[in-house]
Amino acid sequence: MLVGLTGGIACGKTTVARMLAARGARIIDADQVSRDVVRKGTEGLRALVEAFGADILREDGELNRPKLGAMVFSGHADLEQLNRIIHPLVAAESLRQITRALGEGAPMVVYDAALLVETGRADDFRPLVVVAASEANQRVRLMARNELTTLEAQQRIDSQMPVAEKIAQADYVIHNDGSVDDTEERVAQLWDTLVGETER
Repeated sequence: MLVGLTGGIACGKTTVARMLAARGARIIDADQVSRDVVRKGTEGLRALVEAFGADILREDGELNRPKLGAMVFSGHADLEQLNRIIHPLVAAESLRQITRALGEGAPMVVYDAALLVETGRADDFRPLVVVAASEANQRVRLMARNELTTLEAQQRIDSQMPVAEKIAQADYVIHNDGSVDDTEERVAQLWDTLVGETER
């Protein structure tokens, strides 16, 4: 079966994906796909340089992701431009990987993507699982993970759709404000529910 996995920034989506993978799910990670489609020599990187300038490149010719991130998260128009370039490339490569994974017979193929709801693609990945956390936890996790200031972390949260709007479109919600053990228990219940549905 194909499952969509999404959530707000720093809500713990990657942790949930790892727990599903440990149970046998094949994970297609849109973040990894988005890195692959802008590697040196790709059409995606050429388009980014045309849009944002050669300053976004490292000395070795690869994308300087922190520099591009700082540019786009401080200006909404730039973020929209970035999304217009990246999303079609990610969608095409993701479809190729999903099709291959489904053909290889994994018990569950999970498409792990932060922007499934924003891009209007939630209905392509049902059931949709949303990983949620409080904004305070999102902010603390972002500051620790990305070494951001409070303001920088809040800018990144504010640049995304509110988690509540994603929850409104979810088939299942995993609340991830507690311990790792709590999350593990919720993932186990989700796995039993989803795999049980396919076996009935």
